[in-house]
Amino acid sequence: MIREAKVKDVDAIVNLINIFAQKGIMLGVSKAYVYEHIRNYIVVEADGKIVGCGALRVHWADMAEVRSLAVDPAYHKNGRGARIVTHLLHMAEEIGVEKVFALTMQVGFFKKLGFKEIKKEELPYKIWKDCINCPKYPNFCDEEAVIINLKDFKKEV
Repeated sequence: MIREAKVKDVDAIVNLINIFAQKGIMLGVSKAYVYEHIRNYIVVEADGKIVGCGALRVHWADMAEVRSLAVDPAYHKNGRGARIVTHLLHMAEEIGVEKVFALTMQVGFFKKLGFKEIKKEELPYKIWKDCINCPKYPNFCDEEAVIINLKDFKKEV
C-alpha cells in the first residue's frame, strides 16, 4: 500500500534512507529534515511496517525531483521502487509539473520507467544546493542525471 507519509513515519523513513546513506549510495537525512518536508514524502507499507519511501520536491514551475527513493533490501525485486516512482510522477502531473528528474546511481532502473539520461550540467544550478551536504562534494560525485517529460510518461503508462 502506498500512502502519504505521516509524522509517525519519520523514524522509519530516516532509518530506511540512512541504511543506503551509510553505504555511500544515497544522501542521508535527519529527522528534522524529514519533519520539515513530510508533505513531500510517500511510503509503502507491507507486513505492518514501512518498507519503502520516496519524495517529490518541486524546484520550479516546470521541474520537480524524485528524491530519497529507498526500499528495504528484504523487499527488493517486487516492483515497489517502480510503484513509488510512478506514484510520484502522477503527483507531479497532478500539480502541473512538466518534467521530473532524479540524480541516481541506478540509471537502468529509471530508464525502464521512461526516464532519459542527461548531463548533470543541463539541470538548473539551484538543484545543486543540497550537494554541499554530500561527503562526495565537490569532486567525487558518481550520480547520474535522468529526466522524464510527463507528456512521455503518459505514453509509457
